[in-house]
Amino acid sequence: MSSLVMESRHAGVLPSDRAERRSCSHQTPMGRDDPSDHSGSEERRPHPVPANALQAGIWGCASDKSNGNLLEESLAQLRCHFTWELLIEDTELPDLENRIFNEIDFLDTKYNVGIHNLLAYVKHLKGQNQEALGSLKEAEDLIQQEHAAQSDARSLVTWGNYAWLYYHMGRPAEAQAYLDKVESTCRKFEAPSRYRMECPQMDCEEGWALLKCGGKNYERAKACFEKALAVEPENPEFSTGYAITIYRLDGFNKETEVNKAFCLQPLKEAIRLNPKDAYIKALLALKLQDLGQEAEGEKYIEEALTNMSSQTYVFRYAAKFYRRKGSLDKALQLLKTALRATPSSTFLHHQIGLCYRAQMIEIKRAAHWQPRGKDRENVHRLAHLAINEIQKALMIKPTFELAYVELADLYAEIGQYTKAEDTFQKVLCMKTINDHLQQVIHYHYGHFQELHKISADKAITHYLKGLKIKVASSTRAKILTALEKLAKRRVHQNIRMVESLSILGFIHKLKGEVREALVCYEKALRLAADFNTVI
Repeated sequence: MSSLVMESRHAGVLPSDRAERRSCSHQTPMGRDDPSDHSGSEERRPHPVPANALQAGIWGCASDKSNGNLLEESLAQLRCHFTWELLIEDTELPDLENRIFNEIDFLDTKYNVGIHNLLAYVKHLKGQNQEALGSLKEAEDLIQQEHAAQSDARSLVTWGNYAWLYYHMGRPAEAQAYLDKVESTCRKFEAPSRYRMECPQMDCEEGWALLKCGGKNYERAKACFEKALAVEPENPEFSTGYAITIYRLDGFNKETEVNKAFCLQPLKEAIRLNPKDAYIKALLALKLQDLGQEAEGEKYIEEALTNMSSQTYVFRYAAKFYRRKGSLDKALQLLKTALRATPSSTFLHHQIGLCYRAQMIEIKRAAHWQPRGKDRENVHRLAHLAINEIQKALMIKPTFELAYVELADLYAEIGQYTKAEDTFQKVLCMKTINDHLQQVIHYHYGHFQELHKISADKAITHYLKGLKIKVASSTRAKILTALEKLAKRRVHQNIRMVESLSILGFIHKLKGEVREALVCYEKALRLAADFNTVI
């Protein structure tokens, strides 16, 4: 059993649960909230189907062990959160749980009960099995309220989670009872498997769970929703899940594929099937803004803001829209309103920090990048405000790599170079899930070394590391430009000519300028030969 799973079995390893369970007023699909857009983290391992619990002494005698093995084999066939291999780091559990609670309280939707199933799984991972049972009971109650006519089929995931949970609690009889419920339903619907039924609703529920658990799971979530839509192409819930997933994947790829805008049509289709869904309209507005269609996007934002549905979430994305438009005061007003409802939102603290940073940049730009007197004071004040908000975001979600980069840049802005260096080192030690994000990290650290530490050698090292990541992106183009300027400056200053000319040759080669590359390489070779002759 991995240490990730073993640690999560012990109560107290992770922060304690909230003092009181929040009441549920809505059924909520999972994955709608944005886990800070890019929720990449250290290399995540799944919480897998656990190793033989019998070895931990749950059952003692030989016959019990034999029965236990049969039970395990049956459990492994179920479709539920315990078998979906959701990639979640232990350090992400508090933020994930917080986002689940926020969705239950503030996201209005008529769709599935899966959020309570996921909450039960998270509770289990925190060693809170009794609370997990309570969440499963809430899921059961919602099924009876909303899907009484289809309660058996709709309950399969919940029953599977019950079976696994009782198994881990050392209560095999109850686990078997829920397995029997699953088996009976599978037999009723003539499923080919004893404990497993293939149906689009289950594909959808798996998709929501994967989507909710962050970027490493998005491709699998997309496949689940595609599979469901292949059976029911006009299903509003399936369309919504697919659109949100593609939007998130577009967010990961927008630096490289923004012109393709894969999510534009799925978002429009989701709105056609869900015309009152303000959340989806806000996402469509942001995508239109990405594509330079800001005026059209603002119409959707204004329409979403007039709808009382999911207002806390709509405020988040409306604020992001207005921040990118340059309406910073309006963005801050919306963010602070949303923050009063969800004070532990990573997304909100991060966005507020970005607004303060944008205000700081406005002052610097107006002062031709040399602020003095009052302007300089305001730059420092806003930098400190931005630092404070981004630190809050990182306290809630310590795996938020991009926020570390932004924090380090802000420290450098106010001359706190040691803190900037320490922050860069933290993020450099993380294993990111996204190649483009690695490019961003190396570009910003190289820029920091070149501009603030006056270490051209380290800057070159990290620019080259960024270029070795062969992903075409705007950041890669920035690295090429920065490295080319640095190499030309060193040639002009007659510094390490062989190395500098070789770097210039390499840059020309990457840009497809073969003739210029050969000229640089030949000059470097001649200088190297002359140097060797002198020696």
